[in-house]
Amino acid sequence: METFQSRLTPHNDQVCVVMEATGGYERKLVAFLQAREIAVAVVNPKRVRDYAKSMGAYAKNDRIDAHMIRHYAQTALGKNRLQLRESLSEAAQRRESLLRRRNQLVGQRAVEKQHLESATDKDSVRSIKRILKQRDKEIEKIETLIKTDIEADDGLKKSMEQLIQVPGVGEVTVLTLLTQLPELGKLSNKEITALVGLAPYAKDSGKKTGRRAIFGGRLQIRSTLYMAALSAIRFNKPIRTFYQRLLNQGKQKKVALVACMRKLLTILNSMVKTGGEWNPDFAK
Repeated sequence: METFQSRLTPHNDQVCVVMEATGGYERKLVAFLQAREIAVAVVNPKRVRDYAKSMGAYAKNDRIDAHMIRHYAQTALGKNRLQLRESLSEAAQRRESLLRRRNQLVGQRAVEKQHLESATDKDSVRSIKRILKQRDKEIEKIETLIKTDIEADDGLKKSMEQLIQVPGVGEVTVLTLLTQLPELGKLSNKEITALVGLAPYAKDSGKKTGRRAIFGGRLQIRSTLYMAALSAIRFNKPIRTFYQRLLNQGKQKKVALVACMRKLLTILNSMVKTGGEWNPDFAK
């Protein structure tokens, strides 16, 4: 690492380090580089591989991968499509780490609940229930820590008070958005939906109109908005009306639900951007 740093230090302001996402293993290197004010971009490995195939580079090893990442980055940079990783404060990194840990525990809890459904031995059932109780307590502690951190920041505290007003949007949804979507309120509605992966992409060819589809973006945010939308179509009257109107137009339930997720996100984005309070007219 010291050798790597010595090569970059004289050119910090002229260097951009581009790497593939590796399931979280890249986070320490990103933090290391950002602490030294070196620009960093983390790219989707599939995009790099697809780019390599389009260039006729089918062979694969570490050296070839490194060259293709560099070529991909140069092309993306030239088209203004290389998104630099935003430098996070220590507090923001802490919230992100805590939220990641919370999600891990939620996943573990879900697995234990599945075990509980098939357990028949009394001792096994007791063991599973003890583990579930521990997970619940730990999840609650982490949520409290995240909430405390957010309340210590006046801007985030104000945003939390705003967003929690929206029917169907619970505390966990708000904590997730404020922790993993710092761009909320800073981008246009079109940009924020594309960033999260809720913008429908066309697949047309000639006179043929293909089915629109969403992909990419931030999976955890989409999962959170999915649960919020399920709640909103029950308890948020404007969203429920919008959902029903789409169904009446012949839209599939899944398509209508994604549209509600997108609409909910744009409402939250507009509220943070303008500093406005919840208004049912937003969803009409």
